[in-house]
Amino acid sequence: MDLKLLEILCCPTCQAKLNYKASQFNSKGHVVEGELLCPKCTKVYPIIRSVPRFISMDNYADSFGYQWNLYKYTQVDRFSKTKQSQQRFYLETGWTKETMQNNWVLEVGCGNGRFLEVSSRSDCQVVGVDMSSAIDAAQELYQDKDNVHLIQASIYELPFREQTFDKCYCIGVIQHTPSPKKSITALQSVVKKNGELALTIYERKPWTLLYGKYLLRPLTTRINKKLLLWSIKIVSPLLFIMTEILFRIPFLGKCFKFIIPYANYVEMTDLSMKQRYEWAILDTFDMLSPAYDSPMTEKEVCQCLELCDIKNITRLPNPGVNVVTIK
Repeated sequence: MDLKLLEILCCPTCQAKLNYKASQFNSKGHVVEGELLCPKCTKVYPIIRSVPRFISMDNYADSFGYQWNLYKYTQVDRFSKTKQSQQRFYLETGWTKETMQNNWVLEVGCGNGRFLEVSSRSDCQVVGVDMSSAIDAAQELYQDKDNVHLIQASIYELPFREQTFDKCYCIGVIQHTPSPKKSITALQSVVKKNGELALTIYERKPWTLLYGKYLLRPLTTRINKKLLLWSIKIVSPLLFIMTEILFRIPFLGKCFKFIIPYANYVEMTDLSMKQRYEWAILDTFDMLSPAYDSPMTEKEVCQCLELCDIKNITRLPNPGVNVVTIK
């Protein structure tokens, strides 16, 4: 943990400024092992493998920790040799490297850090938060990046002072939290006045819950995660070949994508067949395993933001409810 984090951290319980005690430093003077101490409520938060931990390791997001530690390299651009994550990040935030310069930027739900790689290329300080053990995959990938800081915490108990960040983004995460509306409220509270918030949330339409994955999820969310992943791998040779054909049929392809809950991205021509196969297994597991999956309508998202006194809301023309706001 870089000690500069102490400037923005606070106790998530009482909001007091935290002190630290270190038992091990690295060559850069960062805390590798130690504790964060709250002088007000006396709570103690461990620093383990350079990551401050504000939540227990076992929680409702454990499926994400499992998948991202297994597939830590799969969707990171420098390993896939593509620009998939870069393109998605800039499309869904509307930001540029230049507009992020000298900012404190927060990503909530960073997983293994596929978007941290992109945001950290700007001259800014980026904080990635995840409540699952996926934070350890991110730590392994970005431990040498001096402007990337990682924290394990809940979206509902973010350990930051109010109005800390110039920018905050949360891509494809909020629908997987117990209360999406409460999650949006929590995010906006740590953004500065005139700061920017970028959100992408699964969109709920009248027919959404008829989508194939929602018919399977009552079963798959109860299955052991290792067994579920093994089952997906077993059926993937057949499903991949089948969807290679069905998903490419004009017009009907969209219908088959709706019916068949298998994430074969036939439109991603910059990925090799081997890469698409791996992405298909990963993202099929991602759709069937999370404990929560609660899409929202655009109206619900905007109403929630307006209740937080945010009026400047723009929807971007990307999949899902993708909105950017100025607080």
